[in-house]
Amino acid sequence: MENAIDLIAEPQAAADGDPVFNPAHHVFSRFESNVRSYCRRFPAVFSRARDSYLIDDEGSEYIDFFCGAGSLNYGHNNPVIKKALLDYLGSDAIVQSLDLYTPAKREFLQQFQRDILEPRGYEYKVQFSGPAGTTAVEAALKLARKVTGRRSIVAFSNAFHGMSLGALGISARSRKRSSAGTPLDGVIRMPFENFLGAGVDSIQVIESMLFQPGSGNDRPAAIILETVQAEGGLNVASNAWLKRLADLAKAHDTLLIVDDIQAGCGRTGTFFSFEAAGIEPDLVCLSKSISGFGMPMSLVLIKPHLDKWEPGEHNATFRGNNLAFVGASAALSYWRDRDFQQSLGRHERQIRAALESIRRDAPQHVAEVRGRGLLQGLAFRYPTHADQVSRTAFGLGLIVEVCGAQDEVVKVMPPLLITEKCLAAGLERLRRAVQQLH
Repeated sequence: MENAIDLIAEPQAAADGDPVFNPAHHVFSRFESNVRSYCRRFPAVFSRARDSYLIDDEGSEYIDFFCGAGSLNYGHNNPVIKKALLDYLGSDAIVQSLDLYTPAKREFLQQFQRDILEPRGYEYKVQFSGPAGTTAVEAALKLARKVTGRRSIVAFSNAFHGMSLGALGISARSRKRSSAGTPLDGVIRMPFENFLGAGVDSIQVIESMLFQPGSGNDRPAAIILETVQAEGGLNVASNAWLKRLADLAKAHDTLLIVDDIQAGCGRTGTFFSFEAAGIEPDLVCLSKSISGFGMPMSLVLIKPHLDKWEPGEHNATFRGNNLAFVGASAALSYWRDRDFQQSLGRHERQIRAALESIRRDAPQHVAEVRGRGLLQGLAFRYPTHADQVSRTAFGLGLIVEVCGAQDEVVKVMPPLLITEKCLAAGLERLRRAVQQLH
């Protein structure tokens, strides 16, 4: 549906493209920790949101190509999901239930089986692991070690899996890892596809370094990866590489974990990012947009024969967020709509065409277009240019974040339900921001 908010209105920008400072920010500076980050890049006080738009308290409108770091795939205040939540709240139903049985949980489990798993021929048990993606990763790592009796986890160059210690340990970015303040061990680091160059067979490297006699590495419990490294710079693993990796793990009795926290829930064009590769991971981590409305929810999908947990062996207080179950069930209704699924392919092509056009017009700045689905971006030759484009775009009324090992990539991540008109307007604002590079 078309958005009623005017596509033309843009916030005032300073002469250098940076947004005008708002004195209302002093409250946050005075009382909130220095750890805050996104608000430094997007310094507005946002008061309302709808569909693909954020509106600040001065009435300025911004097209959102960030979507709460991927937690709002279905847009802001999605009316279908919001109605389900308001109806539920109005009924005095259970909101927090730990892991007690509730109708809301039952409905989600049944619908997830019916609309997602069964059509794809997948069989998984569902573990509700807590409120955040990093808690799903922690649960998956813990279960892999319990099932196999081994300790080491294979993780990849440019990976990002979360900020708790286990997930941080398997992440690659040194600045984030250094915040741990303690050794992060138990990890074997391997090269992601093309990390060593297009001419290097990284699967052969992985097989030799992990399983060849004399490698010095113990047999790992699991291999964990993102099929599209979102925070790592929009690095895409090919279907052939993923299939070879899955076959390698199976041949050596090593579990395969896919972290689909940001790339899943439709972000790459299909519900799971690994569907086209024809693989079935042993464990799958989901969070961010699984709740449909930005509410905390994460889960681990477990192959039934691997569900070796003892009752209460792994738990979390907020694994019983019934509002999240209700929102998730409402969001899953979109996956019964063929038109919705086909629209994802149209959006992907529209984004790719626009980004390639920007690259052709500015080859001195843009090195390549990366990504897949509605998770694409521009890799810049000079990392500071990505930061400059992001900040200039904000002044033009566009929220777009950076990623990559050196923050060298501008990441385009709009809502799945964005209209073609709004998507085109946002991409045009991105083009204008690139054009302002010196």
